[in-house]
Amino acid sequence: MKITKAAFAGSSTRVGAKPARKLPEFAFIGRSNVGKSSLINMLTANSKLAKTSQTPGKTQLVNHFLINDNWYLVDLPGYGYAQLPDKERAKLRHIIWDYINNSQELVMVMVLIDSRHPLQEVDRRFMAELGEKGIPFGIIFTKSDKMGAEALQKQVLENQGHLLEEWEELPPCFISSSVKGTGREEILDYIGSILKTL
Repeated sequence: MKITKAAFAGSSTRVGAKPARKLPEFAFIGRSNVGKSSLINMLTANSKLAKTSQTPGKTQLVNHFLINDNWYLVDLPGYGYAQLPDKERAKLRHIIWDYINNSQELVMVMVLIDSRHPLQEVDRRFMAELGEKGIPFGIIFTKSDKMGAEALQKQVLENQGHLLEEWEELPPCFISSSVKGTGREEILDYIGSILKTL
Protein backbone atom coordinates (compact mmCIF):
# COMPACT_ATOMS: atom_id res chain seq x y z
CA MET A 1 0.00 0.00 0.00
CA LYS A 2 1.21 3.48 -0.83
CA ILE A 3 0.37 6.42 1.42
CA THR A 4 -0.40 9.39 -0.78
CA LYS A 5 -2.13 11.55 1.82
CA ALA A 6 -1.77 11.83 5.61
CA ALA A 7 -3.35 14.56 7.71
CA PHE A 8 -4.01 15.20 11.39
CA ALA A 9 -7.74 14.65 11.99
CA GLY A 10 -8.17 15.41 15.70
CA SER A 11 -7.28 14.64 19.32
CA SER A 12 -9.51 13.32 22.07
CA THR A 13 -9.45 11.95 25.61
CA ARG A 14 -12.65 9.92 25.28
CA VAL A 15 -13.98 7.78 22.49
CA GLY A 16 -17.12 9.90 22.08
CA ALA A 17 -15.00 12.89 21.03
CA LYS A 18 -12.96 11.21 18.29
CA PRO A 19 -13.42 12.36 14.64
CA ALA A 20 -17.01 11.99 13.52
CA ARG A 21 -16.17 10.35 10.20
CA LYS A 22 -16.28 6.58 10.73
CA LEU A 23 -13.41 4.72 9.07
CA PRO A 24 -11.25 1.69 9.96
CA GLU A 25 -8.69 2.47 12.68
CA PHE A 26 -5.24 0.97 13.27
CA ALA A 27 -3.87 2.05 16.65
CA PHE A 28 -0.17 2.29 17.60
CA ILE A 29 1.02 2.05 21.20
CA GLY A 30 4.13 1.20 23.21
CA ARG A 31 6.18 2.03 26.27
CA SER A 32 7.88 5.41 26.68
CA ASN A 33 10.58 6.30 24.14
CA VAL A 34 9.90 3.21 22.03
CA GLY A 35 10.01 5.37 18.89
CA LYS A 36 6.28 5.55 18.18
CA SER A 37 6.13 9.07 16.73
CA SER A 38 9.24 8.44 14.61
CA LEU A 39 7.68 5.23 13.28
CA ILE A 40 4.40 6.99 12.41
CA ASN A 41 6.34 9.72 10.59
CA MET A 42 8.39 7.09 8.73
CA LEU A 43 5.30 5.12 7.68
CA THR A 44 3.54 8.22 6.40
CA ALA A 45 6.74 9.75 4.91
CA ASN A 46 5.92 12.96 6.79
CA SER A 47 8.55 13.94 9.36
CA LYS A 48 6.24 16.53 10.95
CA LEU A 49 3.03 14.50 11.29
CA ALA A 50 3.50 13.09 14.81
CA LYS A 51 5.43 15.23 17.27
CA THR A 52 8.56 13.44 18.49
CA SER A 53 9.97 14.07 21.95
CA GLN A 54 12.66 12.78 24.29
CA THR A 55 10.25 13.29 27.18
CA PRO A 56 8.36 10.14 28.23
CA GLY A 57 4.60 10.60 28.41
CA LYS A 58 4.43 13.37 25.82
CA THR A 59 1.42 11.83 24.07
CA GLN A 60 -1.48 12.21 26.50
CA LEU A 61 -4.26 12.28 23.93
CA VAL A 62 -5.66 9.87 21.35
CA ASN A 63 -4.50 11.38 18.05
CA HIS A 64 -6.22 10.42 14.79
CA PHE A 65 -4.40 10.79 11.45
CA LEU A 66 -6.48 10.38 8.30
CA ILE A 67 -4.61 8.24 5.76
CA ASN A 68 -5.49 8.22 2.03
CA ASP A 69 -8.96 9.49 2.99
CA ASN A 70 -10.01 5.91 3.85
CA TRP A 71 -8.51 4.85 7.21
CA TYR A 72 -7.11 6.27 10.43
CA LEU A 73 -3.73 5.70 11.96
CA VAL A 74 -4.33 6.26 15.69
CA ASP A 75 -1.51 7.40 17.97
CA LEU A 76 -2.32 6.27 21.53
CA PRO A 77 -0.70 7.46 24.77
CA GLY A 78 2.02 5.08 25.93
CA TYR A 79 1.84 2.75 28.90
CA GLY A 80 4.21 1.97 31.76
CA TYR A 81 5.56 5.41 32.64
CA ALA A 82 7.26 4.79 35.97
CA GLN A 83 8.08 8.51 36.33
CA LEU A 84 4.47 9.66 36.29
CA PRO A 85 2.48 10.05 39.52
CA ASP A 86 -0.10 7.29 40.13
CA LYS A 87 -2.99 9.66 39.39
CA GLU A 88 -1.54 10.59 35.99
CA ARG A 89 -0.83 6.94 35.14
CA ALA A 90 -4.41 6.01 36.05
CA LYS A 91 -5.72 8.84 33.87
CA LEU A 92 -3.67 7.69 30.86
CA ARG A 93 -4.73 4.08 31.40
CA HIS A 94 -8.38 5.19 31.39
CA ILE A 95 -7.90 7.14 28.13
CA ILE A 96 -6.18 4.16 26.45
CA TRP A 97 -8.71 1.52 27.49
CA ASP A 98 -11.74 3.74 26.92
CA TYR A 99 -10.61 3.97 23.30
CA ILE A 100 -9.63 0.29 22.89
CA ASN A 101 -12.76 -1.05 24.58
CA ASN A 102 -15.25 1.31 22.99
CA SER A 103 -14.10 2.33 19.52
CA GLN A 104 -16.33 0.41 17.13
CA GLU A 105 -13.98 1.23 14.24
CA LEU A 106 -10.81 -0.18 15.83
CA VAL A 107 -9.49 -2.98 13.59
CA MET A 108 -6.14 -3.74 15.21
CA VAL A 109 -3.60 -2.52 17.77
CA MET A 110 0.09 -2.41 16.82
CA VAL A 111 2.21 -2.88 19.96
CA LEU A 112 5.69 -1.37 19.63
CA ILE A 113 8.61 -3.08 21.39
CA ASP A 114 12.19 -1.77 21.46
CA SER A 115 14.10 -4.51 19.63
CA ARG A 116 17.23 -3.94 21.77
CA HIS A 117 15.65 -5.12 25.01
CA PRO A 118 13.95 -8.18 26.46
CA LEU A 119 10.17 -8.04 26.76
CA GLN A 120 9.16 -6.13 29.88
CA GLU A 121 6.49 -7.34 32.27
CA VAL A 122 4.41 -4.26 31.42
CA ASP A 123 4.48 -5.29 27.71
CA ARG A 124 3.39 -8.84 28.55
CA ARG A 125 0.56 -7.57 30.75
CA PHE A 126 -0.67 -5.16 28.09
CA MET A 127 -0.71 -7.83 25.37
CA ALA A 128 -2.34 -10.32 27.75
CA GLU A 129 -5.10 -7.78 28.40
CA LEU A 130 -5.61 -7.31 24.65
CA GLY A 131 -5.84 -11.10 24.31
CA GLU A 132 -8.36 -11.42 27.14
CA LYS A 133 -10.55 -8.80 25.47
CA GLY A 134 -10.22 -10.44 22.05
CA ILE A 135 -8.55 -7.38 20.48
CA PRO A 136 -6.43 -8.32 17.42
CA PHE A 137 -2.87 -7.04 17.70
CA GLY A 138 0.50 -7.17 15.98
CA ILE A 139 4.01 -6.43 17.23
CA ILE A 140 6.50 -4.01 15.69
CA PHE A 141 10.07 -4.33 16.95
CA THR A 142 11.48 -0.80 16.65
CA LYS A 143 14.99 0.72 16.47
CA SER A 144 16.46 -2.24 14.59
CA ASP A 145 19.26 0.00 13.26
CA LYS A 146 20.69 0.36 16.77
CA MET A 147 22.28 -3.10 16.83
CA GLY A 148 24.01 -5.59 14.53
CA ALA A 149 21.98 -8.06 12.46
CA GLU A 150 23.05 -11.08 14.55
CA ALA A 151 22.29 -9.46 17.91
CA LEU A 152 18.97 -8.17 16.54
CA GLN A 153 17.89 -11.61 15.34
CA LYS A 154 18.91 -13.19 18.66
CA GLN A 155 16.92 -10.65 20.74
CA VAL A 156 13.82 -10.80 18.52
CA LEU A 157 13.82 -14.63 18.55
CA GLU A 158 14.25 -14.59 22.33
CA ASN A 159 11.29 -12.23 22.72
CA GLN A 160 9.17 -14.34 20.37
CA GLY A 161 10.13 -17.45 22.38
CA HIS A 162 8.89 -15.79 25.58
CA LEU A 163 5.63 -14.90 23.85
CA LEU A 164 5.15 -18.52 22.76
CA GLU A 165 5.33 -19.54 26.43
CA GLU A 166 2.05 -17.65 26.90
CA TRP A 167 0.43 -17.75 23.44
CA GLU A 168 -0.43 -20.68 21.19
CA GLU A 169 0.82 -18.77 18.17
CA LEU A 170 2.66 -15.54 17.53
CA PRO A 171 0.77 -12.43 16.41
CA PRO A 172 2.02 -10.80 13.19
CA CYS A 173 5.53 -9.46 13.90
CA PHE A 174 7.48 -6.78 12.04
CA ILE A 175 11.00 -5.39 12.40
CA SER A 176 11.37 -1.67 11.79
CA SER A 177 13.82 1.20 11.77
CA SER A 178 12.58 4.77 11.46
CA VAL A 179 16.10 5.83 10.47
CA LYS A 180 16.53 3.34 7.62
CA GLY A 181 12.87 2.88 6.65
CA THR A 182 13.06 -0.83 7.48
CA GLY A 183 9.66 -2.53 7.69
CA ARG A 184 7.71 0.31 6.07
CA GLU A 185 6.57 -1.69 3.07
CA GLU A 186 5.76 -4.82 5.09
CA ILE A 187 3.70 -2.96 7.72
CA LEU A 188 1.75 -0.90 5.17
CA ASP A 189 1.15 -3.91 2.91
CA TYR A 190 -0.17 -5.84 5.90
CA ILE A 191 -2.56 -3.01 6.84
CA GLY A 192 -3.58 -2.76 3.17
CA SER A 193 -4.34 -6.49 3.02
CA ILE A 194 -6.60 -6.20 6.07
CA LEU A 195 -8.40 -3.15 4.66
CA LYS A 196 -9.25 -5.17 1.55
CA THR A 197 -11.09 -7.74 3.69
CA LEU A 198 -13.29 -5.18 5.50
